[in-house]
Amino acid sequence: MGIERVKIITGYLILALGAFSMLFPFIWMLLTSFMNQEQIFSYPPILLPNPFILDNYKNIFEKIPIVKYFFNSAVVSVLTTLGQVIVSSMAAYAFARLNFKYRELIFFVFLATIMVPPQVNIIPLFFLMREFYWIDTFYALIVPGLFGGFGVFLLRQWFKSLPKSLDEAAKIDGCSPLQTYWYIIMPVSLPSIATLAIFTFVSSWNSFMWPLIVTNSDLMRTLPVGIAVFKGSFRETTEWGQLMACAVISVIPVIFIFLLGQKYFIKGIMMGSAKE
Repeated sequence: MGIERVKIITGYLILALGAFSMLFPFIWMLLTSFMNQEQIFSYPPILLPNPFILDNYKNIFEKIPIVKYFFNSAVVSVLTTLGQVIVSSMAAYAFARLNFKYRELIFFVFLATIMVPPQVNIIPLFFLMREFYWIDTFYALIVPGLFGGFGVFLLRQWFKSLPKSLDEAAKIDGCSPLQTYWYIIMPVSLPSIATLAIFTFVSSWNSFMWPLIVTNSDLMRTLPVGIAVFKGSFRETTEWGQLMACAVISVIPVIFIFLLGQKYFIKGIMMGSAKE
C-alpha cells in the first residue's frame, strides 16, 4: 500500500512540475507587464513587481489603436470560425452520409490539399484577392479561411462513426438530407464541432503572415500584425513591459475560448479515442 501511495504522489509531482513548466512563461509574461524597465533588467532578477506598474497598459492604449486591432481580430476570428464550421460540416456530411458518384475519389483529391504547404498558396491567393479588389478589407481576411481540408476530414470521421439508423429514422419521419444534417447530425456532433471551432479560432486569432500581406492601413491590421508593427516602432530601447502588456491582452480571448469549450473539447477527444 505504501509503494502504491508513493507512486501516486510521484505521478502527481511529475504532472505538477510539467504543468508549472508550461504555465511559467505565461506567468512571467503577466508579471513583466506590470514592471518598468529597471525592474525587468534588475540584477538579481525579481519575479514579483515592486511596485506594480500600470503605465505599460496605459501607454499602449495611447500609442497604438489596440482596441481597433482587437476588434479586427475578433471579427475575423469569429466569422472565420463560424464559416469554417458551417462549410466543413456540410462538406463532411456529404462525404460521410450521402452516396454519389466518385465520392471517395473526390474526397481523396480534397484531402490531398492538406499536404500542400500554406506558403505555396500565398502568391496566387494574393493575386486573386487583388483581382476582387479585396486587399485591405475584411473579405481578404475572412473568406480564404472559410475553406480547409482539415475541418472536413475531422468532421467526416466523426460523422461516419454515427449509426446509419439516425438517417433512416429521420427519413421515415419525412426529413430531407438538409434537415437530417441540421436537426439530427449536428446536435449529436457537438464535441467534434467544438474541437474544430477551438482549433479554427486559435489559428485565425494567431494568424500573422496572411493579415500582414493583405492589409495596408493601420485601421485594418489585426492584433498580431499591430503588435509586430508596434515592436518595430522602437528605435533605441525595446519597451518589453509594453510588449508584454500587448501579449497579455492578445492571449485573453484564446484562454477564454478554450475555457468555454474545454468540456466539449475533452469529451470529443475521449469519445474519439474510445471508438473502434
